[in-house]
Amino acid sequence: MTELTPHSTRSTILTVAEVIDETADARSIVFDVPADGGDKFVDYLPGQFLTLRIPSEQTGSVARCYSLSSAPGRAELPRVTVKRTPQGYGSNWVCDNLVAGAQIEVLPPSGVFTPANIHAPLLLIAAGSGVTPVMSILKKALADGTGPITFFYANRSENDVIFAADLRALQQKHPGRLTLVHWLETLQGLPTAKALATVFKPMAGTHSAYLCGPGPFMEAVHQGLAKAKFDHREVHTEVYNSLTGDPFVDVEHEAVSEEEAATAAEVEVELDGQTHVLLWPRSRDLVDVMLAAGLDAPYSCREGDCGSCACTLTEGTVEMANTGALDEDDIADGYILGCQAKPTSDTLKVEF
Repeated sequence: MTELTPHSTRSTILTVAEVIDETADARSIVFDVPADGGDKFVDYLPGQFLTLRIPSEQTGSVARCYSLSSAPGRAELPRVTVKRTPQGYGSNWVCDNLVAGAQIEVLPPSGVFTPANIHAPLLLIAAGSGVTPVMSILKKALADGTGPITFFYANRSENDVIFAADLRALQQKHPGRLTLVHWLETLQGLPTAKALATVFKPMAGTHSAYLCGPGPFMEAVHQGLAKAKFDHREVHTEVYNSLTGDPFVDVEHEAVSEEEAATAAEVEVELDGQTHVLLWPRSRDLVDVMLAAGLDAPYSCREGDCGSCACTLTEGTVEMANTGALDEDDIADGYILGCQAKPTSDTLKVEF
């Protein structure tokens, strides 16, 4: 096999250790941890994703985001789980071409779909391949957390249940903490907001909800959670959008000029436990300003679609050209996208 080389300073070449058939149309791709710089593929957050660079004869490559279904730490190798979708170039290429020993270029783990408190009571909700990031959260919470967990998982039929054996094993290992609720469309029909509210109501006021799945399912779940009187601040949704740009290219960033500095806002950025005070020109986005200052800002697509650069605005105001990776509840909770945000106030504070 041809040895790959990274296309940017941020990307890493991973080698496939194993491929696991989960269902007839879903596979888990398990990666070896590289000896150099591999800590980021061990110490990621549960619920995060990898961005894969997939070859394309038409465009050279396409970038696709796939959630890690493994739990952080040394107990298991990092893996993504990919389900084929009709006309899905990326998912079909991964399932058809990645075998043990193959290499692929990836960006570091990213995303904010992760519990703030691993010990808190959790309501995990998934449908189909949306189980992937939820599975990562479940494993981590059961291994290191202490709170009760209810896992609601919807599928078309029993044959479509990804991780069926793993879920049975986890339920047997943690009978006092894990409640597993399967919903099969072939037996129960499509889940309605009313039916979901009945399932979720006993957990309102005590549990934080994390959900991932197809759009119509997530709409029904949001309605069900609202009927069950869940506080919107306790509802967290993973949102995926197809990436059209090339996040595997290094971008040159110009330093802030004197002219820009004259009218710039001032932003206090908390990143990796350290605080940085920067001038933020009105015409620039936050990621661009951070990179120009030499900070390792988290980002992937630079288009507002992946959510890698999501952060919390704790003071000040911004405007964003695209909020695609955020839902209304995220924005209400103060989340912004660093690659889209431009300042509209004179002083701001942001936490990554």
